[in-house]
Amino acid sequence: MRQRLRELGYLEGQNIAFESRFAEGKTDRLPGLAAELVALKVDVIVTSGTRASLAAKQATRTIPIVMAQLADPVGAGLVASLGRPGGNVTGLTTQDADLSGKRLEMLLEVVPKVSRFAVLIDETSLGSMLIARGTLVAAQSLGVQLQSLGVRGPGELDRAFSAMKEARAGALIVESSSLLFTSRTRLADLALKNRLPTMFAQREYAEAGGLMAYSADFSDLFRRTATFVDKILKGAKPADLPVEQPTKFDFVINLKTAKALGLTIPQSVLGRADEVIQ
Repeated sequence: MRQRLRELGYLEGQNIAFESRFAEGKTDRLPGLAAELVALKVDVIVTSGTRASLAAKQATRTIPIVMAQLADPVGAGLVASLGRPGGNVTGLTTQDADLSGKRLEMLLEVVPKVSRFAVLIDETSLGSMLIARGTLVAAQSLGVQLQSLGVRGPGELDRAFSAMKEARAGALIVESSSLLFTSRTRLADLALKNRLPTMFAQREYAEAGGLMAYSADFSDLFRRTATFVDKILKGAKPADLPVEQPTKFDFVINLKTAKALGLTIPQSVLGRADEVIQ
């Protein structure tokens, strides 16, 4: 985003200043951080994720808010519709709620004999739960059983995987959230330890050792966020800027993990991968 803003003529220290706040995985800090930015009277707030976006909207109804990436902005109540967002919020959606079915289909291609899947949800994340709804609908249409398991913190991951093992789940889908993202290496390790082929939501999970990941290209979304910021700083109102959808997607396969699981990834699946980790 910063790189694209420089290309658009915004030079830090000359005609633009950045105030960054990070919750470091502690989502209960988000309302306070949003209030800090509002108190600084910034011109635009850029957010990443559902919880951060909701915290920003609760903190201000007047300062423009640009969502860099959000699973389901309509379902989360942040905008009235994608075409006519209304209010002070606009930006980009990851379309994760729509992509969840695609993730299940891809995983089924790799483990076609599996009929019982587990889905791991962050119960503290509205976005994670909205995405899970899409997975459930897809599972029903594909005729597979889905076991939903929710966690509220990293300390509950071991319990969740024990429940998957007890229910004899044959594969796993992890619905991403900031909480689960910060635990991505541990999730990859637990999936391998429990011999569970797993589909994750972002490429970083596969880079951390997860089997597969499929999502919108987050770097591209953040780059496009700069265009929204530019338009707003030049006078456009968020209510008049439609929420945009992804145009680029990442599909990453970790062959090292596949080998450790004793899986052979079909060539038809490998051929669609944007990156194969050897």
